[in-house]
Amino acid sequence: MNKYILIPISNNRYKIKTQSLIFTKQHAQKIKGCYWSKTQKSWVIPQSEEAKKQIENLFNTEVKVNKYKQNLNTNDKERIETTEHQDIKRVQNQNTKYVNLPKEYTETLKLKRYSRNTIKSYISHFNQFLNFYNNYDPKDITDEQIREYLLYIINNKDISSSYQNQVINSIKFYYEKVLGRPTSKYYFQRPKKEKKLPIVLSEEEVGSILKQISNLKHKCIIYLIYSAGLRLSEVVDLKITDIDSKRNIIIIRDAKGKKDRISLLSEKVVVLLRRYYKDYRPKEWLFEGQNGDKYSVKSVQTIFKNALLQTDIKKKATIHTLRHSFATHLLERGTDLRYIQEILGHKSSRTTEIYTHITKKGLDKIKSPLDDMQIDDE
Repeated sequence: MNKYILIPISNNRYKIKTQSLIFTKQHAQKIKGCYWSKTQKSWVIPQSEEAKKQIENLFNTEVKVNKYKQNLNTNDKERIETTEHQDIKRVQNQNTKYVNLPKEYTETLKLKRYSRNTIKSYISHFNQFLNFYNNYDPKDITDEQIREYLLYIINNKDISSSYQNQVINSIKFYYEKVLGRPTSKYYFQRPKKEKKLPIVLSEEEVGSILKQISNLKHKCIIYLIYSAGLRLSEVVDLKITDIDSKRNIIIIRDAKGKKDRISLLSEKVVVLLRRYYKDYRPKEWLFEGQNGDKYSVKSVQTIFKNALLQTDIKKKATIHTLRHSFATHLLERGTDLRYIQEILGHKSSRTTEIYTHITKKGLDKIKSPLDDMQIDDE
């Protein structure tokens, strides 16, 4: 009788030990998640009942698990799991076949009215996932393989918890929203969100950056972002009709969360915009590119980067730092947190409360005990 013994080689993989019958590539192709491991010198399958039953059904025989091999020490597990990831990567590199994104994936994203940035992010992450398993039909990729992929990118790429969540969301979207499979079946443990305080510039530092910008269009863009606390995507999406100078407000349409909101229109910005409109005569978008389309996000980032480099500021600031700085400065000037939440367009007040941890408001009234100690500091 032909015997198949599964030997645990990690927390989620078995290697197949066969007796009497050869296990071929043709057999492996009929078992989900099966691949040849150069390290183990054997065929490897996911450690799941589904894979075990597939072998039993394929060869009409009982498959046993070699239990005594399960007690691997931590170092052995880490070594084996690392080499298994290397094997998977090697297998992927051997096959240069490129898997195209399913048409219904992009269509469903658009039908559900996901934002342009979210669609771009999901497509990028899901494309990488599909081409990691480029020998498989996406519909046949197992939960275990998805978990294996997540472990691979965590162990082999320097990714943040936010990046990891984006990858998970892009994969879950296909199986849950496109294929309509149950949510519970494709649940993955989420990483804890990193609690990092955003970088904030002082009012003096913001002023120093703004002084470096001489081009009128560039000045209007950066001034608007800071003075109204706009996101980068929001400033390039502004239309001429979104500026209401009579009421001193800016209308931000279809912003994050698919909601319209209003923000402040600075009197200084109004003066600049009037000069800008007279000189540039934009037709639809407030800030147009060379071909009359929307001004590019990359160009705005370059404007800010070049201005920052001309200052003595050493902070790792980005264009989004202006939005954080705007909110913090409002809070330090006594603006109610609820108003700041509305201006920024935060769905939850907890998002806005992050600025209470950054502001220096109140700290200037607290004195360090060290300052009152009579000690020789020379």
